[in-house]
Amino acid sequence: MTPEIIDALVANVPFDGWTQISVRNALISLGENPEDAPLIFPNGTPEMIEAFCTLADNRMIEEAAAQNIVSLRIPARVKKILEIRFTQNEGNKTAITRALAWLALPQNLLLSAKTLGRTVDSIWFAAGDTSADISWYTKRAILAGVYSSTLLFWLRDISENNTATLDFLDRRLAGIAKLGKLRQKISVMPA
Repeated sequence: MTPEIIDALVANVPFDGWTQISVRNALISLGENPEDAPLIFPNGTPEMIEAFCTLADNRMIEEAAAQNIVSLRIPARVKKILEIRFTQNEGNKTAITRALAWLALPQNLLLSAKTLGRTVDSIWFAAGDTSADISWYTKRAILAGVYSSTLLFWLRDISENNTATLDFLDRRLAGIAKLGKLRQKISVMPA
């Protein structure tokens, strides 16, 4: 499926949810045959949400690369990448809220973990992370918590240019930096 179909679908989700009705309406808005809806997402809602998440990840990576953020320190890169993601999806808050509600159902937790893991991995990829040791896992686990909490905050944020969300993100990243410094101090203390 094309990004245009996914964008048209997401525009319909606030009205009809992550359903075949939204796909049909998306096709109509694109001048396509609505009878093709079952062929586009034959696996239904999970496939729709996963396609949207993948597209959002890819757009975030592309924009981060275009902004040439390599001169920034890692925490600033992560912040900039998340700022890009939230800005790109500003008009999709209702669709994202509905996707998160669907993903929170017990039978959908595997897909929820899969999409979160892919997004966190995409953020680290865009930030230029090349670790291949145990830190690969710890970085992603920590960022999963930061991203999840910041995402939930952002969904309710009505501040201009997401300033409240970015302040919230700064506090989360500062907390992680403090933990890292404390861990270093503890590891160099004599026994």
